[in-house]
Amino acid sequence: MSYVIVALGAGLGGAVRYWVSTNIHKHLTIIFPLGTFTANLIGSVILGILIFALDEKELVSSELKLFIGIGFYGGLTTFSTFSLETFNLIKETEFLLAGLNVLLNVILTLAGIYIGYLFTR
Repeated sequence: MSYVIVALGAGLGGAVRYWVSTNIHKHLTIIFPLGTFTANLIGSVILGILIFALDEKELVSSELKLFIGIGFYGGLTTFSTFSLETFNLIKETEFLLAGLNVLLNVILTLAGIYIGYLFTR
């Protein structure tokens, strides 16, 4: 059942991300991917509020955390969980691991895109 809850949340979050991105790009024609950036920023802020305010005070059920935290915000953003995990490492003074997490995620995912690009050529 947990997978269904996450899938429903992710579908809804993905639809909201698409709506945010298309509306921003419709009104602002710039090269910078402002729509994705906006969805990532909004999602990260709200996920931070959810995790640090509601979850720590045990105000949300585990099912709602799955739906909202992993599903919806995972679908809305492409960055919020990564940001939360990196922040938690910093909060726990694991600076080396936090830096490694940033470097590996950014460099290796860019390399993954490049490999996929090469594979299609």
